[in-house]
Amino acid sequence: MSEEKKAYDPKEAESAMYALWEQSGFFNPDNLPRKNGKPFAVFLPLPNITGNLHMGHALNAAVTDILIRYHRMRGFDTVWFPGTDHAGIAAQNVVEKELKKEDTTRHKLGREAFIARVWEWKKKYGDIIMGQFKTMGASFDISRTRFTLDPGYAAAVADAFVHYHKQDLLYRAYRTINWCTRCATGISDLEVDYKEEEGVLYYLKYGPFTVATSRPETKFGDTALAVNPADERYKKYIGTEVEITTLDTAEEGKIVIVRLPVVGDEAADMAFGTGIIKVTPAHDIADFEIGERHTLPMMQVIDARGKMMNAGRFDGLKVSEAREKIVSELRAAGLVEREEKYTRNLAICSRCSTAIEPLPSRQWFLKMERLAKATLNALEKGETNIVPDNFAAPYKAWLENTRDWCVSRQLWWGHRLPVWLCTKGKEDDYVVAKEKPAACPHCGECVMTQTEDVCDTWFSSALWPFAGLSDNDLKRFYPSQVLITARDIINLWVGRMVFSGLEFKGAVPFKDVFIHGTVLTKDGKRMSKSLGTGIDPLTLVEKYGADATRFGIVWQAMGTQDIRFDEAAVVAGRKFANKIFNASRFVIGRVGTAPRTEIDMTKATPADVLVLGRADVTKKAVEKHLAVYEFGQALHVLYDFFWHDYCDVYIEEVKKAPSSEADAVLYALLVGSLKLLHPFMPFITEAVWQELPHAEQSVLMVADWEK
Repeated sequence: MSEEKKAYDPKEAESAMYALWEQSGFFNPDNLPRKNGKPFAVFLPLPNITGNLHMGHALNAAVTDILIRYHRMRGFDTVWFPGTDHAGIAAQNVVEKELKKEDTTRHKLGREAFIARVWEWKKKYGDIIMGQFKTMGASFDISRTRFTLDPGYAAAVADAFVHYHKQDLLYRAYRTINWCTRCATGISDLEVDYKEEEGVLYYLKYGPFTVATSRPETKFGDTALAVNPADERYKKYIGTEVEITTLDTAEEGKIVIVRLPVVGDEAADMAFGTGIIKVTPAHDIADFEIGERHTLPMMQVIDARGKMMNAGRFDGLKVSEAREKIVSELRAAGLVEREEKYTRNLAICSRCSTAIEPLPSRQWFLKMERLAKATLNALEKGETNIVPDNFAAPYKAWLENTRDWCVSRQLWWGHRLPVWLCTKGKEDDYVVAKEKPAACPHCGECVMTQTEDVCDTWFSSALWPFAGLSDNDLKRFYPSQVLITARDIINLWVGRMVFSGLEFKGAVPFKDVFIHGTVLTKDGKRMSKSLGTGIDPLTLVEKYGADATRFGIVWQAMGTQDIRFDEAAVVAGRKFANKIFNASRFVIGRVGTAPRTEIDMTKATPADVLVLGRADVTKKAVEKHLAVYEFGQALHVLYDFFWHDYCDVYIEEVKKAPSSEADAVLYALLVGSLKLLHPFMPFITEAVWQELPHAEQSVLMVADWEK
């Protein structure tokens, strides 16, 4: 902090300070100099190995690191567990794109060679995001990093699958699911995005009725019509069969008559179309559930490639081609009453943007009733606490209405199911076991083969708070104190971690779940790379420094659930870092190499008493805000004290009336301020700490918060 330097240089300080922290070993709780006997553990929400740091990650990292550094300084047995998720479908897609450039495919390579290629990719690129987190100052214990395909983690996943099967919670069934024809796998609800699409609502003649549909190509898979039991228009038809005039699938221009039952079901929306719906259980999940309730057959007319099947002369056509041809023939036959422009939310695969085709498929499902009830019970008993509490209601609603969970995927990269198939028997001749059976219990002679299906990535990530941990860490850090995450995965990940913890460890995995806001553009829209509205936090770090970037994000996190991000707050953060730097330079210049560390209050001036009182109020306010996850509010309080009370008022008073006692107050308040600010702006505060004479600890990150 020489006289020549008038401004703080984050590029010079940040890499040096992080290296200093790593060399100290204090990210590892085993090495902490002080422990109050209380644990404080946080598990990093698993980033995908295909991911790069975005603003959501940056917000999550900033607020988590604030809590970690705060508790570490307070003497807690503090650890932040990092790790990455194998990201089944996303990682497989990335490598398949590389293979396409080489004019080959995973099928040409074969399963083993393809998986070897994904591992190569993972070793080269899969940990990039962890380095990016470190750039933001994340003080996690890298020695405790886990990967969801590590041997110990994989063993826990297999154990969980076998356990659920033994408990009669896991079953295999033929059901309609979300299917991506490009990725050739079933996908979870979280992997489905929606985009508005301008289409057509076709009003088709169905015997005595007119039915509105946006998917006339599925009419050959209709097995019923449904009306709402409360709909006076159609009540009399419930329980009857009606004759429907439709296209002959064998001969163009020919019309045939089929008979369809009419069922009464509350899923039929009286306000949509004409109030009567065609039921195609094989190609709509809601229709499948209607079919389940009324024991309707399924007729599949679209295959796994998105082409027509069981539709005679339309077989082999893509869905879009079939729709055009079928509508044309229906018009010619006088079976189209009218057509309306229709805007719908088209379901697409979040990984490749291909339209989702609901298809029947033989998959593994986890029964959710008992597990959801246990999770709901934990919420109602206060064993888990959702912050802010407005997210408790949708979480509760999901638990009360959740469907059985499809946990199998048709991928190669992932946790292969511990399911062994008889090679000579029926399709349902299998064994669920961690190890390959020595002999087939079904035919008694074949060598059983393992299914090619893998687990849904969320099945393995649901075990994140305990899978692959050492016995000592489980005893020491399970359950953890808080999970910090985004709202979009509160059901699909948080809820599943809760019931997994209850099922396998007998306790919820975390007491509090803090749901942080979504970082939006300045005008309140979701950030999008494709639209050019996304902001790369690493670009901000390069331009302003990590402390300024953290400041700018946290400054705007004031309790509302969405942050309309304004880069001006990052600029303010850079100015604040310079303020800290220059104020510290002034104080160190005054107190010299042997500062007084004790204040004689009998000699204190009114200005001394006032600023010391403000410092005490500030510390208590910061602690109060952090206790309830009000990070932005805590930073605002700190900023006001340091910039205004300490710098603008007290330092200026000292310049006018210097004294030995004032120097002692100056130094004490600088030391105290650095401690308070360290969780929020760790680099600049540590850099200044290293310049202080007679610092109580070698590094600020383990200095005593209470002193």
